[in-house]
Amino acid sequence: MITGFHSLIYSDDAEATRAFFRDVLGWPHVDAGEGWLIFKTPPSELGVHPSDGPAAQPPPALARHQLSLMCDDLEATIADLQAKGVEVVDEVRDEGFGIVATIAVPAAGTMLLYQPRHPLACELEG
Repeated sequence: MITGFHSLIYSDDAEATRAFFRDVLGWPHVDAGEGWLIFKTPPSELGVHPSDGPAAQPPPALARHQLSLMCDDLEATIADLQAKGVEVVDEVRDEGFGIVATIAVPAAGTMLLYQPRHPLACELEG
């Protein structure tokens, strides 16, 4: 039986990236030993998108997976993150499924940050 979903972010400076999730986002964590932090993430969900065709919105070249952060109020979340030194790398835009922005993650590229308009699977029971 599957009991969880473990995600990985590869970083050019793992300590800087870990500090972002620990200190800026304030996510609780365990130390698996020797500074290897594993973070408790907010509720999550998994979507599967086509990689081609009219509905495709693939992430940057060669990427086959994308991690996104969701929030209830994009403008307030951006203001909070910017006050903590987080860089927003593009303009806020309406993508239909939600209002989105992209933020820089230290030494690990970018992540989509969005206020969803779609039903949330992470709120389902069971």
